[in-house]
Amino acid sequence: MPSWRALRRDFHWQAVVNGLLGFIFSASGPLAIILSVGAGAGVPAALIASWVLGCFGINGILSVVLSWVYRKPLAFFWTIPGMVLMGEALKRLPFEEIVGAYLLTAALMLALGLSGLIGRIMKAIPLAIVMAMVAGVFLRFGTDLIRHMQTDAWIAIPMVLVFVSLSVYRQVGRFVPPLIGAVVSGMVLISAFEPPQIAYDQLHWLADPVFTTPVFSLRACLELVVPLSITVLVVQNGQGAAVLRAAGHDAPINTVASACGIWSMLTALVGSVSTCLTGPTNAILVSSGPKDSHYIGGITVGLLAMLFGLFSAGFTGLLMATPGAFIVVLGGLAMLKVLQTAFQSAFKTHFSFGALICFLVTVSGIEIASIGAAFWGLLAGYLASRLYEPTDFKAAKETP
Repeated sequence: MPSWRALRRDFHWQAVVNGLLGFIFSASGPLAIILSVGAGAGVPAALIASWVLGCFGINGILSVVLSWVYRKPLAFFWTIPGMVLMGEALKRLPFEEIVGAYLLTAALMLALGLSGLIGRIMKAIPLAIVMAMVAGVFLRFGTDLIRHMQTDAWIAIPMVLVFVSLSVYRQVGRFVPPLIGAVVSGMVLISAFEPPQIAYDQLHWLADPVFTTPVFSLRACLELVVPLSITVLVVQNGQGAAVLRAAGHDAPINTVASACGIWSMLTALVGSVSTCLTGPTNAILVSSGPKDSHYIGGITVGLLAMLFGLFSAGFTGLLMATPGAFIVVLGGLAMLKVLQTAFQSAFKTHFSFGALICFLVTVSGIEIASIGAAFWGLLAGYLASRLYEPTDFKAAKETP
């Protein structure tokens, strides 16, 4: 753990800027996904604000602590696939049972982290099949975006045009990220044509956590615990560790898994989905500047997340007062790159047939024994690969 003198020595403005950019990324697209999931499930604004408190404020503390202790850029936020899975589960399960599943998932992650088995688990479950499940769960965000371009063209089409323009003309996009441009253009249109009715003097700004008493049920456990654990430990943490490894940082995998388990227990208390080591934000933190100062960016993004979480009620109240189309379009734009990555990883090389079966079952939305399609998609995809693609499993074993 570096001393204050070491912190001053390693301080670099580029690391602080990267931390700021990483926070802006997390507070734009990923936040829009939280709002979109909550609004789609009819969740009260107070509970959504509590989710934001956990996703940003509580996870920001972990980012600061581990980045400082390990002197590595270890930014932790929440699992986006898990958030979407939870939104689907809310159609069938009471939220108390979902919180119970969060706690069981956290306990499982902690146990696996302490056991040191994470590496073996990552190899046992084909990543292609997991990513096919992610693609199936995320698909509706893309299709909803297209539908709103017809039903709410006044706001959807300009936001998409601004997003595309800033993505194509990268000289401008370097200064104004495409998603931020879409947010600004949407806000301008809302102010001009459909200003929200907000009593600013009555708006509550400080975080007001909503505590939910967990209820443990077999159906919630079967539907959520396994998919959540896989998405955190294999997909999210695996992606984050790969990003850090490429930049010359060895992420402490078992410690990260254990920390995700402990912190997921804390975030579950305020209704938030499981904690994970984020890939995109850490990619921003290691994108430039001296390697020895990258952890300063992790501390910066954690401090900003804590501040944002402290005022989660105010920010959520403002955003939830905007038209529903704005949130849906923003969430769809934020998901485009994630969807692209999911499809590429699912159907790139090995296990493609199992990935196809997993994707089809997940998209079908079937529900068997009160268990959602994501679980059955993983199971069907794995069995299909075992039957039809045994050579792919042999090739995966031989790969170091």
